[in-house]
Amino acid sequence: MELSFRFANKADSPLIMQFIRELADYEKMLDEVVATEALLEEWIFDQRKAEVIFAMVEGVEIGFALFFHNFSTFLGKSGIYLEDLYIKEEFRGFGYGRKFLAKLAKIAVDRRCGRLEWWCLDWNQPSIHFYLSLGAEPMKDWTVYRLSGETLHSLARGD
Repeated sequence: MELSFRFANKADSPLIMQFIRELADYEKMLDEVVATEALLEEWIFDQRKAEVIFAMVEGVEIGFALFFHNFSTFLGKSGIYLEDLYIKEEFRGFGYGRKFLAKLAKIAVDRRCGRLEWWCLDWNQPSIHFYLSLGAEPMKDWTVYRLSGETLHSLARGD
């Protein structure tokens, strides 16, 4: 089955939300999803803070990728950060994940970006094995830090 891609538009917000929920369920984090279709519309399409591409087989969306640009001061150029990549379970194992990442790599190269990067949950061995098979390298000597929720607001207030 031939794989094709298309960029999402505002009318796709319900489908994006559906894929986010399916991914969160797979990652055992469904209870952490607070996004809504309205928030997706605002931040992805109105404010243009992220982009979404759908993977399609025979005209049906089978997966999605949500990404945005970041910037490397060391490289002096933008990169692409892949926030989410998800393919429905019944379509896994056909090489679509590799083609999806190749599409994202092509976007990065076409936009003259210096890199494509993402995070992966430590327990997700199938994905880790897949990423390593592509030649992706895990980052060493780096720890991800995050401020969110009340901690973020407290620091912003100067508390």
